[in-house]
Amino acid sequence: MSDNRYEQGMDVLKKMVGGEQFPPLEAIRSFYPDFANMIVTNGFADIYCRPELDHKQREMITLSSLITQGAIDQLNFHVHAALNVGVRPVEIVELVMHLSGYVGFPKAISSMDVVMRIFKEREIQL
Repeated sequence: MSDNRYEQGMDVLKKMVGGEQFPPLEAIRSFYPDFANMIVTNGFADIYCRPELDHKQREMITLSSLITQGAIDQLNFHVHAALNVGVRPVEIVELVMHLSGYVGFPKAISSMDVVMRIFKEREIQL
């Protein structure tokens, strides 16, 4: 593992999290450190640090993918991350609405529930 890749990945993760600590990653690290390192180096350095797309674009793509898969358990992190990297709240809501035609209303409604909860926590109003 390249220390540079790990540091690059941690820099991106901190920007997305909006702080220095990410307890879910530390929980994985305490259970199996190699997997935590792979998440940081592969997911956040190798993928998120590519120059062709910015972090805002990548988060919009990620939100679309998670909603399409019905991966609601990961949506919480990425809605926060999207807001932290500059995706406007209305863009997130419109993304969910747009996807309802492709993924169906059950997935869109479940996703919107996550979005509404996070917006309430962060005191975001449209």
